[in-house]
Amino acid sequence: MPLAVQFDEYGDIDVLEVRDVARPQPGPGEVLVRVRAAGINPGENAIRSGAFHEMWPASFPSGQGSDLAGRIEEVGADVSTWAVGDEVIGWVDTRSSQAELAVVPAEHLVARDPGVPWEVAGALFVAGTTAHAAVDAVGAGPGDTVVVAGAAGGVGSIAVQLARRAGATVIGLASEANHAWLADHGGTGVAYGDGVADRIRAATPGGVDAFVDTFGNGYVDLALELGVAKDRIDTVIDFAAAARTGVRTAGNADSARAEVVDDLATLVAAGELDVPVAATYPLTEVRAAYRRLMQRHGRGKIVLLP
Repeated sequence: MPLAVQFDEYGDIDVLEVRDVARPQPGPGEVLVRVRAAGINPGENAIRSGAFHEMWPASFPSGQGSDLAGRIEEVGADVSTWAVGDEVIGWVDTRSSQAELAVVPAEHLVARDPGVPWEVAGALFVAGTTAHAAVDAVGAGPGDTVVVAGAAGGVGSIAVQLARRAGATVIGLASEANHAWLADHGGTGVAYGDGVADRIRAATPGGVDAFVDTFGNGYVDLALELGVAKDRIDTVIDFAAAARTGVRTAGNADSARAEVVDDLATLVAAGELDVPVAATYPLTEVRAAYRRLMQRHGRGKIVLLP
């Protein structure tokens, strides 16, 4: 029987189990994918803990995960776009990608170029589409100075590169250890913590035009303190601050389209977009993977390899 990550009640990481499950069966318009890689994301922690129950309630037993990459093992009725053996990148909306086998709507998949490593392919959807939506929401473009908070994280590291590709000057808030990586990818690193507003002002004598918050923890208020207009601030995580201040909350759902994933994968294959992977874990070590994620200090994505 195939393995899948599941949990039976809201709780901490310890409620996660890796279990034998019945083999999933693709229906009309669906395919069955043998998963080679599945990214994990902070939002999944919030769902599992029950913090997002009002927005996205779980039904138990619940699976986990959206991101995936793998090979098609079975094709359902009415699917003519894919064949058994095709290598694909995509996503599910059923919290079921952290598994050996996953049923995926055919329209949620794009072809994997061999130039996209499996671990990157399996981590691309959530972080990539979230970064795409956030950079688009703040209107980053030539002549702009954009600050990205959490600039070395899974979403932030991609947002830095997309904002730079749009022509903006990019300031990345990150630890000193990540400043060289930011410089190599077109950004300027500024250390977070006490005094960060003064350090940003020193690095941006012309002021800050836009702000992308991928971390939370007060960065919406910092952006407003720096004089950034509300419609040019986007947070992908601090929804309470957004409700209080009226800033934007564009994220994954706003760019969750196959063509966006395909564009991002094309950039990766061409060497024009770097999706750093902080660590990989076997599926059976899902708890350890989430513990690593909760430290919030790694560069890039954490990925399960079923």
